[in-house]
Amino acid sequence: MQLPSPLVKARLIRRYKRFLADCLLESGETITAHVANPGSMLGLQDEGATVWLHRSDDPKRKLAHSWLLIALEGAHLCGVATGQANRIVEEALRARQIPELAAYGSLRREVKYGENSRIDFLLSEPGLPDAYVEVKSVTLSRQQGLAEFPDAKTARGAKHLAELARMVAQGHRAVMLYLVQRTDCTRFCLAGDIDPAYLEAYESARACGVQAICYACAMTWIGDDRCVVTIDRSLADGTPLAQGPVGRPLIDPAGG
Repeated sequence: MQLPSPLVKARLIRRYKRFLADCLLESGETITAHVANPGSMLGLQDEGATVWLHRSDDPKRKLAHSWLLIALEGAHLCGVATGQANRIVEEALRARQIPELAAYGSLRREVKYGENSRIDFLLSEPGLPDAYVEVKSVTLSRQQGLAEFPDAKTARGAKHLAELARMVAQGHRAVMLYLVQRTDCTRFCLAGDIDPAYLEAYESARACGVQAICYACAMTWIGDDRCVVTIDRSLADGTPLAQGPVGRPLIDPAGG
């Protein structure tokens, strides 16, 4: 998936009120950008960090700029817009690039299910149970190479896990897909210290038969102002054995 272009390079001044960020453009102009991320963005808010924005020409927008990327150490990148994850996953699903879900040919978005919820993707294929796929964007990393979710407490996320478990009970397939929008991670685990309730809900959902898979992104520059993001590889389970669910891996093996 190509990010909206052209991308504009800037320096982060501060992020505030969750959805706002002041940035310094290379021209010397200071602008306020929209941040499409309701999480804490822990570790991604350092003053002076290199970021990339996109400017929209839509006259109805209150803020013309959107913050999409941030530079990490070692020439790595991280996508900060939560909604990007769904678009990246949708492109991969339609191209059947996710082995665990490649057998499905029909895809519907934002289908109502459960109690006042909408599933990110409902996959169908004759002869197979419908697959309810929920996507979570992962941007947190507190240890080198280890991606974590969530970066803040998320009662909504716990609700989604319970809804997925109910779909399994009704004979459907349910999949929690974590998409790591960082290029510097090889492992994944849940941040139980940040949200113990989410970890508990996750373990309950897994015990009910909800599947969990995790993939990382590759980000490739085309020139100086365009970036293509694709699903690159599955991530290994990075949970210490002493913390993982007894007798059950945190995430399912790739291709399972």
